[in-house]
Amino acid sequence: MATQVILLERVEKLGGMGDVISVKSGYARNYLLPQKKALRASEQNIAYFEAQKKKLEAESVKGQKDAEKLAKKLSGIKVPLIRQASESGHLYGSVTSRDIAAEITEVSKETIRRDMVLLNQSFKSIGFYPVEISLHPEVKVEVTINIARSVEEAEIQAKTGHALITDEAVKTTQKEQDIPDEADLKEVLEEGALEVEKEKQEAEAVKAEKDAIKEAEQKVKAEAKAEIKAAEEAAAVKAALEEAEDNEQDITEAEEAKAE
Repeated sequence: MATQVILLERVEKLGGMGDVISVKSGYARNYLLPQKKALRASEQNIAYFEAQKKKLEAESVKGQKDAEKLAKKLSGIKVPLIRQASESGHLYGSVTSRDIAAEITEVSKETIRRDMVLLNQSFKSIGFYPVEISLHPEVKVEVTINIARSVEEAEIQAKTGHALITDEAVKTTQKEQDIPDEADLKEVLEEGALEVEKEKQEAEAVKAEKDAIKEAEQKVKAEAKAEIKAAEEAAAVKAALEEAEDNEQDITEAEEAKAE
């Protein structure tokens, strides 16, 4: 099921501010709308956008300037992430966008949300990895995460610029980079199942609403028919009474005439 939305800012791979596009209902409901990146493309919302366009553009320009300043502050920083790993450096757990955002926030003292972290890989081993952060639709910055088994190892890696693992482990890790992390796959599958369930619930809600409207219409029609029938019966009773009165009047006049 697709939903039409109007974008309130540029969204990568979708379009620019003011574009009216069709997206999956789950994507609109779970991301674009709650993040205030778009509005449902109703006539009222499109009119609202046109009225607020200059203000939104001004806010976007200001936001871009602020993001550029923040990008300069974040550019080149190395963020330590402590994780359990084997002697060869293979990680036992996963590193998520939430983890990275929290550590960048801790190091930089600037608020970085998980949705700003653009991940296109999974992390299988300790070492250095470049990660792109989206600070604004027009501004991105690359930071480096330093995954290590301890604070001491992270400091050593930061000074030497090398991960504390063997060359053989490096080769193995490089091969594993293309293999999706099990936790990541599970998260994707769970999100997909959740989206399907939400779409199902949304469809059921729409159907229930339509059924309720149909039932209300039938009730109104039934009440209208009942009112018409009652009015017809009342009119018939009134006509019968008037006819009876006329007949009684005729009889009375006839008797009076006969008496004379």
